[in-house]
Amino acid sequence: MPVLDARRSALVLVDLMERIVALPLAPRTGEEALATGSELAEAFRAAGAPVVLIRVERQGVETQPPGSGLVPALVHDEDTVVVKRTIGGFQGTGLHEALAGRGVTTLVFGGIATNLGVESTARAGGDLGYELVFAEDAMTAFTAEEHRAAVELNFPRLGTVVPAAEIAFGRPE
Repeated sequence: MPVLDARRSALVLVDLMERIVALPLAPRTGEEALATGSELAEAFRAAGAPVVLIRVERQGVETQPPGSGLVPALVHDEDTVVVKRTIGGFQGTGLHEALAGRGVTTLVFGGIATNLGVESTARAGGDLGYELVFAEDAMTAFTAEEHRAAVELNFPRLGTVVPAAEIAFGRPE
């Protein structure tokens, strides 16, 4: 069970946008992943730890498709919202600088799709030296097989995979 230091940890939720949450997903629905991600976000906010919400915008179009905003109930004023234009959330977004400026060393991930936006962002975070934690039940993918491959084969090589309920904050030393 990871015990996190709220001063050094951030929650990163990827692509919890209305149109993406509504897609047919597996092994859980987008609404189920969103609900778990929202519970984690509340716990991080209560602990004083940052919440980063990443959403994608398509390049080269004047208007984004309907439902391209983050699910409104997820967003709070104190959250950091990042707009990405690639699969991962670090490239050209200023995310690393924002996290480093807050002293963050550990990232906890959730979102959609497990093997695309979440994994791409996590891999870049690992390359930048962050410790990685994956809340398995706060993410989902286009197929159960893609989700399982990420959480059973790839993520254990990058960090720690746990159910969201096992993520807790410890007392600063």
